[in-house]
Amino acid sequence: MLRDLIRKLSSGMEQIHFKGMTVGLVDERGEIAASYKGVAQNEVGTRTDVLDNIPKSVGMQMMIRSMAPQIIVADEIGNEEDVKAIHYAVCSGIKGIFTVHGGSIEDIQLNPYIGKLIQLHIFERLIFLDEKTKGEVKKVYFLNNMQEEYILA
Repeated sequence: MLRDLIRKLSSGMEQIHFKGMTVGLVDERGEIAASYKGVAQNEVGTRTDVLDNIPKSVGMQMMIRSMAPQIIVADEIGNEEDVKAIHYAVCSGIKGIFTVHGGSIEDIQLNPYIGKLIQLHIFERLIFLDEKTKGEVKKVYFLNNMQEEYILA
Protein backbone atom coordinates (compact mmCIF):
# COMPACT_ATOMS: atom_id res chain seq x y z
CA MET A 1 0.00 0.00 0.00
CA LEU A 2 2.84 2.41 0.85
CA ARG A 3 4.62 1.69 -2.43
CA ASP A 4 1.44 2.34 -4.41
CA LEU A 5 0.87 5.61 -2.57
CA ILE A 6 4.44 6.72 -3.33
CA ARG A 7 4.04 5.79 -7.00
CA LYS A 8 0.76 7.70 -7.35
CA LEU A 9 2.09 10.80 -5.59
CA SER A 10 5.25 10.74 -7.69
CA SER A 11 3.88 9.89 -11.13
CA GLY A 12 0.59 11.72 -10.77
CA MET A 13 -2.98 10.70 -11.46
CA GLU A 14 -4.31 11.84 -14.80
CA GLN A 15 -7.94 11.11 -13.92
CA ILE A 16 -7.90 13.83 -11.22
CA HIS A 17 -5.48 16.13 -13.08
CA PHE A 18 -2.72 15.65 -10.50
CA LYS A 19 0.68 15.98 -12.16
CA GLY A 20 2.75 14.45 -9.36
CA MET A 21 5.31 15.69 -6.86
CA THR A 22 8.94 14.99 -6.05
CA VAL A 23 9.19 12.25 -3.44
CA GLY A 24 12.21 11.33 -1.36
CA LEU A 25 12.04 7.70 -0.21
CA VAL A 26 14.39 6.63 2.54
CA ASP A 27 14.25 2.84 2.17
CA GLU A 28 16.59 1.76 4.96
CA ARG A 29 16.30 -1.99 4.42
CA GLY A 30 15.30 -1.92 0.75
CA GLU A 31 11.81 -3.25 1.42
CA ILE A 32 9.90 -0.70 -0.64
CA ALA A 33 11.91 0.06 -3.79
CA ALA A 34 14.06 -3.11 -3.75
CA SER A 35 16.97 -1.24 -5.33
CA TYR A 36 19.72 -3.19 -7.06
CA LYS A 37 22.92 -1.36 -8.01
CA GLY A 38 21.15 1.95 -7.44
CA VAL A 39 18.08 1.17 -9.54
CA ALA A 40 14.66 0.61 -7.98
CA GLN A 41 13.33 -2.79 -9.04
CA ASN A 42 9.81 -1.94 -7.84
CA GLU A 43 7.88 0.88 -9.49
CA VAL A 44 7.97 3.84 -7.09
CA GLY A 45 7.17 6.62 -9.55
CA THR A 46 8.90 8.87 -12.03
CA ARG A 47 9.67 11.66 -9.55
CA THR A 48 10.93 9.48 -6.67
CA ASP A 49 14.51 9.58 -5.44
CA VAL A 50 15.50 6.56 -3.35
CA LEU A 51 18.16 6.27 -0.67
CA ASP A 52 18.62 2.77 0.69
CA ASN A 53 20.94 0.95 3.08
CA ILE A 54 21.28 4.05 5.24
CA PRO A 55 19.67 4.88 8.59
CA LYS A 56 16.36 6.68 8.10
CA SER A 57 17.39 9.71 10.14
CA VAL A 58 20.58 10.24 8.11
CA GLY A 59 18.79 9.56 4.83
CA MET A 60 16.01 12.04 5.57
CA GLN A 61 18.51 14.79 6.35
CA MET A 62 20.50 14.01 3.19
CA MET A 63 17.33 14.07 1.08
CA ILE A 64 16.25 17.42 2.49
CA ARG A 65 19.64 19.06 1.99
CA SER A 66 20.48 17.77 -1.46
CA MET A 67 17.36 16.57 -3.30
CA ALA A 68 14.63 19.06 -2.28
CA PRO A 69 11.71 16.62 -2.06
CA GLN A 70 8.19 17.93 -1.67
CA ILE A 71 7.27 14.76 0.22
CA ILE A 72 9.57 12.53 2.25
CA VAL A 73 8.68 8.91 3.05
CA ALA A 74 10.12 6.51 5.61
CA ASP A 75 8.85 3.16 6.83
CA GLU A 76 8.76 1.99 10.45
CA ILE A 77 9.91 5.09 12.28
CA GLY A 78 10.29 5.01 16.02
CA ASN A 79 13.58 6.14 17.52
CA GLU A 80 14.75 9.54 18.69
CA GLU A 81 16.90 10.20 15.62
CA ASP A 82 13.96 9.47 13.28
CA VAL A 83 11.79 11.91 15.21
CA LYS A 84 14.42 14.65 15.05
CA ALA A 85 14.75 14.16 11.28
CA ILE A 86 10.97 14.28 10.83
CA HIS A 87 10.78 17.47 12.88
CA TYR A 88 13.55 18.97 10.72
CA ALA A 89 11.67 17.98 7.54
CA VAL A 90 8.40 19.49 8.70
CA CYS A 91 10.14 22.70 9.80
CA SER A 92 11.70 22.81 6.31
CA GLY A 93 8.24 22.83 4.72
CA ILE A 94 8.29 19.23 3.53
CA LYS A 95 5.27 16.96 3.83
CA GLY A 96 5.85 13.46 5.11
CA ILE A 97 4.42 9.98 5.05
CA PHE A 98 5.68 7.71 7.79
CA THR A 99 4.64 4.29 9.02
CA VAL A 100 4.79 3.04 12.58
CA HIS A 101 3.59 -0.17 14.20
CA GLY A 102 0.61 0.02 16.53
CA GLY A 103 -3.05 -0.88 16.67
CA SER A 104 -4.35 2.32 18.25
CA ILE A 105 -3.36 5.85 19.14
CA GLU A 106 -2.73 4.64 22.67
CA ASP A 107 -0.33 1.97 21.36
CA ILE A 108 1.78 4.37 19.37
CA GLN A 109 1.80 6.99 22.12
CA LEU A 110 3.53 4.43 24.33
CA ASN A 111 6.61 5.16 22.22
CA PRO A 112 7.83 8.38 23.84
CA TYR A 113 9.31 9.69 20.60
CA ILE A 114 6.20 9.12 18.48
CA GLY A 115 4.07 10.45 21.32
CA LYS A 116 6.10 13.66 21.23
CA LEU A 117 5.39 14.11 17.50
CA ILE A 118 1.68 13.66 18.17
CA GLN A 119 1.76 16.20 21.00
CA LEU A 120 3.57 18.70 18.77
CA HIS A 121 0.86 18.25 16.10
CA ILE A 122 3.45 17.23 13.53
CA PHE A 123 1.03 14.69 12.04
CA GLU A 124 -2.16 15.80 10.34
CA ARG A 125 -3.67 12.33 10.19
CA LEU A 126 -3.14 8.87 11.58
CA ILE A 127 -4.45 6.05 9.43
CA PHE A 128 -4.92 2.62 10.95
CA LEU A 129 -5.17 -0.40 8.69
CA ASP A 130 -7.42 -3.35 9.39
CA GLU A 131 -5.32 -6.19 10.74
CA LYS A 132 -7.69 -8.80 9.29
CA THR A 133 -8.17 -7.44 5.77
CA LYS A 134 -4.95 -6.58 4.00
CA GLY A 135 -4.96 -3.05 2.57
CA GLU A 136 -8.25 -2.01 4.18
CA VAL A 137 -8.41 1.19 6.21
CA LYS A 138 -9.90 0.71 9.67
CA LYS A 139 -9.85 4.26 11.11
CA VAL A 140 -8.60 7.72 10.28
CA TYR A 141 -7.85 10.28 12.97
CA PHE A 142 -7.60 13.97 12.10
CA LEU A 143 -5.18 15.23 14.71
CA ASN A 144 -5.81 18.94 14.52
CA ASN A 145 -8.72 18.33 16.88
CA MET A 146 -8.30 14.60 17.68
CA GLN A 147 -11.52 13.97 15.79
CA GLU A 148 -11.99 10.36 14.83
CA GLU A 149 -13.56 9.41 11.54
CA TYR A 150 -14.55 5.86 10.81
CA ILE A 151 -14.13 4.59 7.29
CA LEU A 152 -17.02 2.38 6.24
CA ALA A 153 -16.49 -0.23 3.54
